Amino acid sequence: MRKSIIFLSLIVFVLAYAGCAEKHLTKSDGTASAQNESAIKQTVQPGTAGKSAKQEASAKQSNSKEQTMGAQAAEQIAADLTDIHFDFDQYSIRPEDRKILSGHADLLLKNKKVKIVIEGNCDERGTTEYNLALGDKRAREAKKFLVNSGVNRTRIKTISYGKERPLDPDHNEEAWAKNRRDHFVVK
Repeated sequence: MRKSIIFLSLIVFVLAYAGCAEKHLTKSDGTASAQNESAIKQTVQPGTAGKSAKQEASAKQSNSKEQTMGAQAAEQIAADLTDIHFDFDQYSIRPEDRKILSGHADLLLKNKKVKIVIEGNCDERGTTEYNLALGDKRAREAKKFLVNSGVNRTRIKTISYGKERPLDPDHNEEAWAKNRRDHFVVK
């Protein structure tokens, strides 16, 4: 009988202590205190519950490989997105550049996570304001082509640099032809 009383006392004590500990972990409104929340976060990180140290190291290594592969893929995509060019004082897309844009659309449709910025550029002739407007029209025309090809418009931003970023700084027709372009940047 005495053993039963001691055992029951022990159970009551443990339950009472557990109840006090629970009150210590929570505020009167039932939410955890900030101190205890940080302790809980340090103890159990999302996605790591029940994982061994080997599994965690393997997961980190796998994530690192994925990020490296993602960066390499982005670099390759950026290299594949070649510039398109425009005729003097024009923003309509030339037939040979439509083929290039079709290839860009295919690439973007295969790589759904890739976002791009289309940079519209002009040659040095004309005012700054005029060239900024023309560069904007060129970039928007390329975006319109890609969107019409099935690329989600939210993945494409446009910007105009006008004549401020020449590819070729020379002052002749050959240089100007190089500078009248849309440049594609992977974000």
